[in-house]
Amino acid sequence: MNRVRVLIVDDSPTIRGIINSVLSQDPAIEVVGEAGDPLEAREKIKLLAPDVITLDVEMPKMSGIEFLEKIMRLRPMPVIMCSTLTQSGAAITVEALELGAFDAVGKPHFDDLPEKIKEASRARVRPLSARPPPAVRNENYRPSSKLLAIGSSTGGVEALCQILAGFPENCPATLITQHMPPTFTASFAARLDRLCAPKVQEATEGAPVLPGHIYLAPGGESHLVVKEGLQPRCALVAAPAMSGHRPSVDMLFNSVARTYGARSVGMILTGMGRDGAQGLKAMRDAGAKTLGQDEASCVVYGMPKVAFELGGVERQLPLNALCAAALELCAAQMRKIA
Repeated sequence: MNRVRVLIVDDSPTIRGIINSVLSQDPAIEVVGEAGDPLEAREKIKLLAPDVITLDVEMPKMSGIEFLEKIMRLRPMPVIMCSTLTQSGAAITVEALELGAFDAVGKPHFDDLPEKIKEASRARVRPLSARPPPAVRNENYRPSSKLLAIGSSTGGVEALCQILAGFPENCPATLITQHMPPTFTASFAARLDRLCAPKVQEATEGAPVLPGHIYLAPGGESHLVVKEGLQPRCALVAAPAMSGHRPSVDMLFNSVARTYGARSVGMILTGMGRDGAQGLKAMRDAGAKTLGQDEASCVVYGMPKVAFELGGVERQLPLNALCAAALELCAAQMRKIA
């Protein structure tokens, strides 16, 4: 079996040593080199042709974001960002994920880095120039009372930015579970709020579920679900991980199936594993319309694949078609999609 060749890029010799030590314990991974800054890394990429790069967010001579953008434009490859778990570090990391970084880990917690490295080596990486622009917003859009629930994981930041940038100000009430560390979700919600016409916020306990609002599950100790009542509200349920995650897409989708049933639309996007597959099937069984991202446009065709195989996905579509499809399914007067 060919080992995954990794280049470690970080200005700290200590951090480089820690990452090297962690990765070297996995027989499926080979650390082929280290670099202390992007200029050195550029030369080593040419010389060593690594399969995956680990990249520090904050470095001298050129920031990690600047270097990542150059990589994604000129020589796209899987990149895993290494970030401090601070507010500023989280904001920069979210920007990196939007640019196409495969995933991120928080310093100095590198226990799951080997698995991320191996998954990254199998990912589809598209150059920035090949990514379609966001859909044009329909300012005459009229939402129905339907709820849109979205689940995503690896590659989801880029996918969600693409989809939600096309949402009009009065979009359907939308709930999202994206697998992210606790410190990242607030930064991601703030970034989406600047990018999108609707109001985007981290979900809070008791927040009313309203059109024109998008609610992102906070990372951490709880799951985002919908609470029944005259006015449906967000609820944050403290419970063990479900389908290996907290927050869990399955937990969100199951609550939507119970609360909204046929008055809902479910969408599952790129990501590793199977979280959301069973919940999307529950939504479809309850009468909801369901959409899945197709294999060709996924960074990782994991969650959508399992959901499709279970019968939870009614229609598979490329990323650039999902915005229009979801909006039409949630419109006040739904018309048939070609």
